[in-house]
Amino acid sequence: MANLRLTGLVGLLCIGAATVHADDAIPNFSSIDSPWAPMGAGLQPPATGLGPVTYDKEHPVLSVSPNNRGEAVQAPLRLADLGNPNLKPWVLDALKKTNEELLARGVRYASRASCKPGGVPQFLVYAGGFEHFYFIQTPKEVVLIHQANSEVRHIYMDVPHSEHPAPSWYGESVGHYEGDELVVDTIGFNDKTMVDDNYNVPHTTQLHVVERFKLANDGKMLQANVTVEDPGAFNAPWSAIVRYRHLAPPVLLSEEPCADEAAGGVSFHDKFFEVPTASKPDF
Repeated sequence: MANLRLTGLVGLLCIGAATVHADDAIPNFSSIDSPWAPMGAGLQPPATGLGPVTYDKEHPVLSVSPNNRGEAVQAPLRLADLGNPNLKPWVLDALKKTNEELLARGVRYASRASCKPGGVPQFLVYAGGFEHFYFIQTPKEVVLIHQANSEVRHIYMDVPHSEHPAPSWYGESVGHYEGDELVVDTIGFNDKTMVDDNYNVPHTTQLHVVERFKLANDGKMLQANVTVEDPGAFNAPWSAIVRYRHLAPPVLLSEEPCADEAAGGVSFHDKFFEVPTASKPDF
């Protein structure tokens, strides 16, 4: 990992925290040197209603792997539940293939390991919950920067969606505040990402995601309530929850050029996954 400090971004973060919160009614999610770290490795099911794809509870396969603190934990291998009634037939076929790949190779596609954008809502659990992200708030824009691969999402505040947004990895996100919540509405996706690459759940360009961010536990915890709708992939909308905590001690944002490291032969990524490679320099 490169140790170059992104001082300009940290400065912007400070400015955003100072300007956007003149009105105390606006919740403060900003994180300057204490980023938000996932409290789990994946999308968690809601209290009621349809939830995300989970592991096959009828035929669990146990494995030992490190958690986000580096501790060895025995848990079911992430073989997608093919009995999920909310999945279109082509999605079930895709999950069956990725299950077979995981059993045969021990690994399968993952956005972070492939140095590719995670998409939405995968961004919320990018890198399997091992790495954190920073929240930057300004009056006109909210920026989410993930430490992993320095991935960035832009959320434009109090504006409507474009009439025909160009398909992209993270789509077009617009946001507004509702009381103590930040509501983010995203459309305009390409179909190159996974909804959740813990199980390699695909989607179509009809994907529509709504995220509602809210502070809890006296501001020590951040919760994202997510609703996913894609009539091309799912029979009905479903929801999920992701929770975060502040890291301690403080951690400054640093540059993490994933693909550059892979190309230089200093990471494991290109040994197991196809890593993006430019055909010509961009300078």
